[in-house]
Amino acid sequence: MTDADRLAQTRYYIMTLARISGAAGAVFGIVILARATQWGDQAIGGALTLASLIEMAVVPRALAARWKSPPAQDSKEP
Repeated sequence: MTDADRLAQTRYYIMTLARISGAAGAVFGIVILARATQWGDQAIGGALTLASLIEMAVVPRALAARWKSPPAQDSKEP
């Protein structure tokens, strides 16, 4: 495996870890929300769930955009 392949594999694992951590945070927020008896606890659970769902959507895409390879240059263009 070349260094480029290892780098790509590592980046893939990092993006996957970001998705898994977001899902775990959302589940934890739902558990807090379900067990909450007071308004403040419900707000914390809801905020944690919402933040985790946003993390699941935004962080992997931001990492992919940051790590995107530059476009290849065609030798046919002047």
